[in-house]
Amino acid sequence: MGWTPLFLEMDDYKVLVVGSGEVGIRRTKRFLEAGANVVVIGNHVPDDLLNLGVNVISPQEIDKWVDWADIVVTASADHKLNRDVAELSGKKLLNRADEPDKGNIIVPSSFFIGDVQISIFTGGKSPLMSKELRKKIEKVIKPEDVMQLELQSFARNILKTKIDDQKIRKKYLYNILDDKQIQILLKEGKLKDAKDYVNKWITNI
Repeated sequence: MGWTPLFLEMDDYKVLVVGSGEVGIRRTKRFLEAGANVVVIGNHVPDDLLNLGVNVISPQEIDKWVDWADIVVTASADHKLNRDVAELSGKKLLNRADEPDKGNIIVPSSFFIGDVQISIFTGGKSPLMSKELRKKIEKVIKPEDVMQLELQSFARNILKTKIDDQKIRKKYLYNILDDKQIQILLKEGKLKDAKDYVNKWITNI
């Protein structure tokens, strides 16, 4: 199966999570925080998730809620239930947390560094290595890299009002990226000063 990474806008998506164990709760939290409407089939859901708006339902209503859902997650310890739900799901978006290669979407290990979201997928070979790779990535990306992201967005928005040609804008953005004075300011945590510097520089273009 050929997997490809995608980011999906989750606002108003309907997600059914089957299972309220560690994996099911993790999936539930991820989708809730992304703005989805989430229903869980499980014996126990922590109060913090209930407070976020998750609904807990009975397995007897499974047909109704599979039909309701845009995305179905099977993460129960009951393997027969997982298989039955997967079969009911048909061609819906299906995350088989119990058997990833039998679903059609993966929910990868994901984390933020500032506004940068990074996802790691090892093809199901090693969740442990996903965690280890995350640690290494967190060490490589520095605070000034995150500030440079903010600065690039700031500069790009200004340049769009002054220069129509995207290739020329790109050239200026690279100049900002490579500017030694800007690099010094960001290493010192002076994002505002870097923005002022860039703003004056662009004004003189």
